[in-house]
Amino acid sequence: MNKRLYHLALTLLALTGLVSSCSDKEDIVFEHERQQFETRADRILLEFIAPFGTTADDKIYIIGAFNGDSAAIGQEQYMLTKAPQSDVKWGIYLDPKSFVDGKTLADGFRFYSASQGMEYTIGGKAALHTDNPGVGTFTNVWGQRWESYYWSDGEKPEPEHDGYVVYVDDQTGWDALTLYMWGDVNDLNGGWPGMTPTGTLEKDGTKWKYFDMGAANTGLAENLIFNNGGNGQQLPDFAFTIDRDIYLRITANGVEEVGQEPSVKHDGFAVFVYDETGWDALTLYMWGDVNDLNSGWPGMEPTGKQTVNGVAYKYFDMGAANAGLAENLIFSNAGNSQLADFAFTIDRDIYLHITTSGVTEIDPETFQP
Repeated sequence: MNKRLYHLALTLLALTGLVSSCSDKEDIVFEHERQQFETRADRILLEFIAPFGTTADDKIYIIGAFNGDSAAIGQEQYMLTKAPQSDVKWGIYLDPKSFVDGKTLADGFRFYSASQGMEYTIGGKAALHTDNPGVGTFTNVWGQRWESYYWSDGEKPEPEHDGYVVYVDDQTGWDALTLYMWGDVNDLNGGWPGMTPTGTLEKDGTKWKYFDMGAANTGLAENLIFNNGGNGQQLPDFAFTIDRDIYLRITANGVEEVGQEPSVKHDGFAVFVYDETGWDALTLYMWGDVNDLNSGWPGMEPTGKQTVNGVAYKYFDMGAANAGLAENLIFSNAGNSQLADFAFTIDRDIYLHITTSGVTEIDPETFQP
């Protein structure tokens, strides 16, 4: 549904019967405005009517002057709960005793989606609510749009950074990650165990935690020590001069620098291949619902290469027009040797590990060469 039709759709639903029974003297209560959580005598209950496009698994936070604004993002006590009986409502209980610096909701608040950014108005400005309900009450708060509505091509833009950035593909499995630095300046950006990630960002299939180094620290030679919040586990020092952005992959055993390729736009679904055949050429032939799909024997050459979660893959774009076809994949070294057929319906991206012995599907989130 077009985002611009969202509120119109809600209105039409209401007019077709999704309203409470009422008399001429009663206020009409639309289904999406009905209270979904129980009122508590010791808390303020806010129920947020989320903008179109909000998914059931989204993480939504309330932020404002009363809780440190953006500093509240990620704090469980400020994360809303989806209403079990409603697809458009999220609720939160607030305790005014926890509000900081004498602030109240009247000083302004808004909502933040972990996947879709800040709450915006229909006019494209940052939203600011000033409702100030009392303890023991219930209040509906209407959301209008998420920031993602204004993103180019629907992709979240890179945030503005303070100086150079250390991007980390964290494969340690630790509950917490902190970065301590010593060198030209000891305790740079924080004493032991160091700074927490500035934020997270997904780029080209990899979820990065990132640390802004600070523009004032450009040129310093530092030693980076990644640790689990100072709780007994740390990695060996990694020397880094703060004169560029850097991408690192860390495991519980160490740190390695990895390349970050430019964003890749695929034509339809893709077959990603981690190639350990040792062949000097790799081609992919397909037969099935359509024979000679994308090329006659010995098939197509790789479309390109892409690094995902620190692993370098060759990939074959299947073509958007071929989605849904059931095909048999035959990998060969340009027709001189070939592997057994691998059945695949083109309805998703797939990651494969190939050797001269055969083809195995792998999980890119856990696969390690």
